[in-house]
Amino acid sequence: MAARRPSQPLSADVVSANRLLGVDLARGAALLAMMAVHVLPTLAPDASGRLEPTWTALAFSGRAAALFAVLAGVSLSLGTSPAASHRLGVALRAAVIAVVGLCLGTLSVNIAVILVQYGVLFWCVIPALRLGQRALALLVTAWILLAPIAVYLARPLLVVGGHSVQLGHNPTWHDFGDPGRLLADVLITGNYPVLEWLAYMLLGLWVGRMRLRRVSVQVGLVFGGAAAAVLAKTTEWALMVPLGGHNALLATPQASQWPLDAMLRVNLLGVQQTGSIWWLATAAPHSGTTLDLLQTSGSAVAVLGAFLLLARIRPIERTRILVPLAGAGGMTLSLYTLHVWAISWSEAGGTPGLVGEGLLATHIVVALAAGLFFRANGWRGPLELIGHAAFQMGSPRRRTTARGSGGRKSPTGIGRPSESGSPAGSGRSAGSGRSAAITVRGR
Repeated sequence: MAARRPSQPLSADVVSANRLLGVDLARGAALLAMMAVHVLPTLAPDASGRLEPTWTALAFSGRAAALFAVLAGVSLSLGTSPAASHRLGVALRAAVIAVVGLCLGTLSVNIAVILVQYGVLFWCVIPALRLGQRALALLVTAWILLAPIAVYLARPLLVVGGHSVQLGHNPTWHDFGDPGRLLADVLITGNYPVLEWLAYMLLGLWVGRMRLRRVSVQVGLVFGGAAAAVLAKTTEWALMVPLGGHNALLATPQASQWPLDAMLRVNLLGVQQTGSIWWLATAAPHSGTTLDLLQTSGSAVAVLGAFLLLARIRPIERTRILVPLAGAGGMTLSLYTLHVWAISWSEAGGTPGLVGEGLLATHIVVALAAGLFFRANGWRGPLELIGHAAFQMGSPRRRTTARGSGGRKSPTGIGRPSESGSPAGSGRSAGSGRSAAITVRGR
């Protein structure tokens, strides 16, 4: 039977059969959590005027972005046709993501956009696609342990005139005029150092090779991930409180520039972690330390397992009550891009009177409505469609078919490879022809 042509919409039944619904649900939840972190304040004054973390920051800051990155690695492992055989396709779709990020970098917006680093992460993970499960496990462990130390040691070397070699803004096209600074920012000194964040992608690649449809594996993800997160936070407490790490950091020059006591609990974006070895002992979100990577990776794995279990509940499956969330999780590159643009518009005064919870509710409703509409019609998101075309251009079978038939489409549909290696994070098995996800982190 001939394969369905890419231009034909896929029915909801076909999509449901070919995708791991729990992966889309987890990604959709991460998207909504990320919106909450972007729209609502991270810190707010208490009755005494002292800045304290908000509940949204305590719950979601750092974890939503880590979940996206882990799920991207998971998607590279899904399907019967491994991503290793579609490496050029993965690289081309990653380029699409990076280009979108560079375009968003031109906006004036108080959001640290991750798409450029996200695209680079996919390029960096390509050599690991051929590794076996045991080798991946060893690599993930080594990366979580050693990469934060390497970055910590490299940061003091990237200081010129007393200032760190970094952009200080989201990467954009103009930054190619200073390639050294751009490279340093993306890899080491910026908001999302690729050398540290690669741990999430490698972990997802390893998790994705498990038998994710098995209940025992799903339960293991929940309890194993939660145990890792608890271990990281417990270790942080032991190092920071009884051993004096917290007080040591509050004595650094950074404490006079930032509300460091509150930020150590929710978000270290923008804080230069130099001058004290105790920076390596914190598990603060966006610190990039071993304990941060461990606790955010653990929470990401636990959330994935929980949503995989949730998707098994028969009443939920029959009523399809979570289809809007899953649909949003299947087109997060488009929705994230729209979200960032809408925030920039609001910050420029485009939505007077719509702030805080009202603005967040609007973004969530639009995302869920779009997810439901596109999923019901079997459509890809606009940017997912572009990413899919880029992925197909790099498919070995597509190139082989083009050479053998003068560039004509095969009448049997050959040339439409599995998208298990989709850098947009498909969450599907091979042959579904659906793209999915992109990720991002909060302020």
